[in-house]
Amino acid sequence: MSLTAALAYARHGIPVLPVHTPDQGGVCSCHRGARCDSPGKHPRLRHGVSEATTDPHLIELWWAHWPRANVGLRTGVMMDVADVDSAAGWHGLRHLLGDAFPPGPQVRTGGGGRHLWFRPTGYGNRVHLLPGLDWRGAGGYVLAPPSRHAGGGGYTWICRPGAGLPACPAALRDLIAGPPPAPLRPVAHPDRYAEAALESAIDRVAGAAVGCRNDTLNREAFALGRFVGAGLLDAGTVRRELTAAARAAGLGPREIRGTIRSGLDAGCRQPFDHAA
Repeated sequence: MSLTAALAYARHGIPVLPVHTPDQGGVCSCHRGARCDSPGKHPRLRHGVSEATTDPHLIELWWAHWPRANVGLRTGVMMDVADVDSAAGWHGLRHLLGDAFPPGPQVRTGGGGRHLWFRPTGYGNRVHLLPGLDWRGAGGYVLAPPSRHAGGGGYTWICRPGAGLPACPAALRDLIAGPPPAPLRPVAHPDRYAEAALESAIDRVAGAAVGCRNDTLNREAFALGRFVGAGLLDAGTVRRELTAAARAAGLGPREIRGTIRSGLDAGCRQPFDHAA
């Protein structure tokens, strides 16, 4: 059943990945077993979501090896997802949107929450938009029906996908985007400022939670790339420090290399102006 669903998602252009599965007692199928802090929710693949694919032959190989795998879907490609995991999150989202929910796919999660699907926004993962409300975008993933939750429940459709996905409502999109950046003041000691930014970035990447690690790495690589572009940081040093922090967070080498390269390149094209 999981294989059939995985192939169906892939046919609709959604990259798929196999995810660990909880047993009837909620124990994860990974090597940590009962000690796992995210049972049935983390990828079986070494490089995680970066290996998600729509290739049916590869998907069939994965499910032949792991026939009970939960089905993960990469977000930010065909859809973004509002991840509501509590009653507070649901009420907060309803208040934000004035109960004016655009019609679109909804999933009842195994833990009793909801996933609301929208057209991709271009934004990455965002956590704690409101209490009980996260956003899964570029570089993220969600579980999909018929996956199982550690609490015993299953992921089921409330409203199945139809002809198209709704756009993200303006109020929610503004919340995801966050406030506009504050006007910059001249930096008295730009070299010290850049070094402090590097230290802070390393701490944020190393401490990033599962589900937002890649997005955190991308954002910090971009921010540090701006300092590299301004000649305030050495590219090799930044790459080494970010790589070590990302490994500590649990990301795989291929994902780390690609994300750092992309973020640094983009940041270098917009160098930090310390005289602004």
